[in-house]
Amino acid sequence: MKLPKAARLRRRREFLAVQERGARLFSAELLVLKGPTCTERPRIGITVSSKLANAVGRNRLKRWVRQAFREVQAELPPVDLVVIARKGALEGGLACARKALLGARAKLAAAAVAAAGPTGPAGGLP
Repeated sequence: MKLPKAARLRRRREFLAVQERGARLFSAELLVLKGPTCTERPRIGITVSSKLANAVGRNRLKRWVRQAFREVQAELPPVDLVVIARKGALEGGLACARKALLGARAKLAAAAVAAAGPTGPAGGLP
């Protein structure tokens, strides 16, 4: 099952914008970068080098990342994500993809809480 076009980064310039101006969210077998988006929903782009595996392995890894993205997509803010596969990603399987995107989601949630500022009864009052 394909992700809809609105949920994918499709152009080279979109990938490059996230890679150049984006922030690193999670780094293990899968590197997850985030960048600003002009849409109202999260989008994902997946990069797997031909050095990692043959076509079957690369496509399998991309399927795993797409599936993990579908599972957390509703909980993500509008953001562009680029997932870059590294050595060991194929051995990690779907669990590795889930771990990477859940870690990215947690960092995005923590950043949103930090941006909201202090709360509570004394909520920043002098």
